[in-house]
Amino acid sequence: MDEEISIIDSNTRNEKIKNFLFYNKKNLIVSIAIIIVGLVLYLFFSEIKERNKIKLANKFNLVKINYKKNEKQVTISELVEIINQKDATYSPLALYFLIDNSLFEDNTKTNKLFDELIGQTNLDEEIKNLIIYKKALFNSNFTTENDLLKILNPIINSESIWKSHALYLLAEFFYSKDEKKKAKEFFNQIIILPNSNSDIKIESQKRLNRDLGE
Repeated sequence: MDEEISIIDSNTRNEKIKNFLFYNKKNLIVSIAIIIVGLVLYLFFSEIKERNKIKLANKFNLVKINYKKNEKQVTISELVEIINQKDATYSPLALYFLIDNSLFEDNTKTNKLFDELIGQTNLDEEIKNLIIYKKALFNSNFTTENDLLKILNPIINSESIWKSHALYLLAEFFYSKDEKKKAKEFFNQIIILPNSNSDIKIESQKRLNRDLGE
């Protein structure tokens, strides 16, 4: 009796599966087709992305190799083109090369490129914070206190690994302006910050002991 019931149940399940496949055949075919097309498109665009990455890497390397051969404006134009590609790797490298070699005389243009990287490029959060810090470092020799604070606020108000770097930049900025009270406040923040860079913490303590009466 139990064996007969088991056979009936098995037959019933098989019949339900057959009916499900029969009545949903079109939907199943469409679903499988969508999955296959999606996979093909993913592989296709991944391949294009990888090729573009290699192309951009080659272009950046050529700019560096030909830097002293080309006219200054040609190098600037090629670097800006790379930055405008909004690539997470080579766009920042192109901007750093431009800055390190002092190719732009207009600081406004450089800051616009920084803003393009920070605001329009898909970057890892800590890479973005590093670029913000580099923007602040670039501006620190000629900007105002308020503008420097505005640039660094996203890092200062976070738990970023670059926070102690940002605080140290501000501390040295105020120290250079002979605003020792403000400088001392930022050096002290570095000392008590749990994840401060060890070298920066040591330098901050030295500054406090040697120059700020601690």
